[in-house]
Amino acid sequence: MLPGQMTQIDYGSIKYRDELVRKLIHLFSLSIPIIYYFIPTTVSIIILAILTIIALLIDFGRFISSSFAVIFYRAFGFLLREHELDKKKKNLTGASYVLISALICAIIFPKVIFITAFTILIVSDTMAALIGRKFGRHKFLRKSFEGTFAFFISASIIVLLTPKVGDYFLEYLIGIIAALVGALVENISYGFVDDNLAIPLSVGFTMWVLYLLFFPHLPLILYNVPR
Repeated sequence: MLPGQMTQIDYGSIKYRDELVRKLIHLFSLSIPIIYYFIPTTVSIIILAILTIIALLIDFGRFISSSFAVIFYRAFGFLLREHELDKKKKNLTGASYVLISALICAIIFPKVIFITAFTILIVSDTMAALIGRKFGRHKFLRKSFEGTFAFFISASIIVLLTPKVGDYFLEYLIGIIAALVGALVENISYGFVDDNLAIPLSVGFTMWVLYLLFFPHLPLILYNVPR
């Protein structure tokens, strides 16, 4: 089997080279949690709402206007997966889901949780895809063990580096548990829900529930003051 070729347990539908380009673009989304760290939540939500509307207009535009579709597919067609090209189902692209996900998570989650959950989405989803497609040989649940393991390890590193409420030891444990949940969700979500939605929501809700369980005395306002 050639390097980068799809394995039987891989769900990729584009060439590995194009996958690299797709994930490089995906990594630019790291600007979302980085900028969000420095600006107020309300401002972030407004900006994300505007960007999401623009992304949806572009996405739906390719189904409405044939002339626009020609331009769109000529520029980005090689990066789209099979389900994103389905004209009957009219599925959104991953880019639209990233922005929808960011908007929903910014509205729902405190800033500390959002930054960790969304950074995990961007970095660990990229690692899972690239490692899983190139080195995935052992089936685990719906994808490969190698890809899922790469997700978990990279997500755990992110947990060590992202802001915390008070730098308590239990916060790192909370993050690692959430990283494991995110890795499993990334693995099993294919075909059910877009992982750009499933990953940050599962990681975020896991963190929030565990924060409330382990730190019931902390005022929620502190969650919006990353340290």
